[in-house]
Amino acid sequence: MKLSVFNIKGEDTGREVTLSKDVFGIEPNQHAVYLEVKQYLANQRQGTHKVKTRNEISGSTRKIKKQKGTGTARAGSIKSPVFRGGGTMFGPEPRDYSFKLNKKVKHLAKKSAFSSKAKDKQIKILEDFSFENPKTQEFAGILANLELNNKKSLLILSEANKNVFLSSRNLKNTKVSTANEISTYDLVNAELVVLLESSVEVIQNTLN
Repeated sequence: MKLSVFNIKGEDTGREVTLSKDVFGIEPNQHAVYLEVKQYLANQRQGTHKVKTRNEISGSTRKIKKQKGTGTARAGSIKSPVFRGGGTMFGPEPRDYSFKLNKKVKHLAKKSAFSSKAKDKQIKILEDFSFENPKTQEFAGILANLELNNKKSLLILSEANKNVFLSSRNLKNTKVSTANEISTYDLVNAELVVLLESSVEVIQNTLN
């Protein structure tokens, strides 16, 4: 598969980049994509939810009424879950929601996401660029030139670039990532994936 390379003005440079069929042309495995997105979302959870059980409630442990002869159920403590203000039964406890996923499954998920985007023509190649200083307005101008103002976009760099990252940080619908740190969740969530020309080779080498 070949895609045209655009410059930051949104113009076709006349050059083309060949995308590997092993990364951008496989039959998507939706279950692998589901598993990695699920892992990503699970890892975002703090898991600090907590309720107080009957042994953590402040209150007297005095037996509140005699055992027999009241005509009602026996009751031992005001901290019992059956009373208002008592402890909670079977409530949430702090836990870790993260789980392990094999590297091969994660690679398959990323390749499936890229292949789906390529099939739906939601990948665009952009020639390499950089900023001398962080400039949000200039980055917004590039998005406008690529007609991405009102679309969720993911820009993938070949390596970390602090100025480009800082320039994009305050823009709502765009995210910048490096080729070695791509998240399947970000790929699926983006309406259009923009690859810098130099990042294509890094992605293909990483996933192959």
